[in-house]
Amino acid sequence: MDNIEMIKDAMPVDEEIYDLAELFKMLCDATRVKILYAILDSEMSVSDITEIVGSTQSAVSHQLRVLKQARLVKYRKVGKSVLYSVSDEHVATILSMGMEHISE
Repeated sequence: MDNIEMIKDAMPVDEEIYDLAELFKMLCDATRVKILYAILDSEMSVSDITEIVGSTQSAVSHQLRVLKQARLVKYRKVGKSVLYSVSDEHVATILSMGMEHISE
């Protein structure tokens, strides 16, 4: 088997490539990245996130919806409050590796 065929065989399937590209699209917005950093280590309400990010509550709510759809953020209800956090440790790893890459 030649080198080209080996590379082609190792390539992820198109659906996986598409899903990965969609994940990176989620990180192409500075407000979304700020939101992820804000909730990286603790749960927060929309109003707390809004204060940290320095955006409107409407904009933060919209971006949280986008991040939820991408499974980067999860939420739980506590009484009338909704608290947001990153969905799992992979989100922290992605941010950490990206920051490491741009810092080199």
